[in-house]
Amino acid sequence: MFVKVIDNRAEAEFELTVEGHQAVAAYQLEGDTIVFTHTIVPGAIEGRGVGSRLIRGALDLVRDRGLKVVPQCPFVRAYMDKHPETRDLLA
Repeated sequence: MFVKVIDNRAEAEFELTVEGHQAVAAYQLEGDTIVFTHTIVPGAIEGRGVGSRLIRGALDLVRDRGLKVVPQCPFVRAYMDKHPETRDLLA
């Protein structure tokens, strides 16, 4: 069902495409910190864990890059609150 989360740096968003629909987590890069500004999951694929998979993949990529996170987006904040293993990424 899921493919790999991609960091589209040109658009400043992480992307996950499912069944032809694209979920995105937009961000702003500020030095060694990434600020997640908003997350969008199309209605056609809502309620199936797509948003969580997107954020989990995005945070894995962020960790690999050695960045810290500012979860301005409420969805990203809620995800990090529910997953304590991600809290070391907080700026």
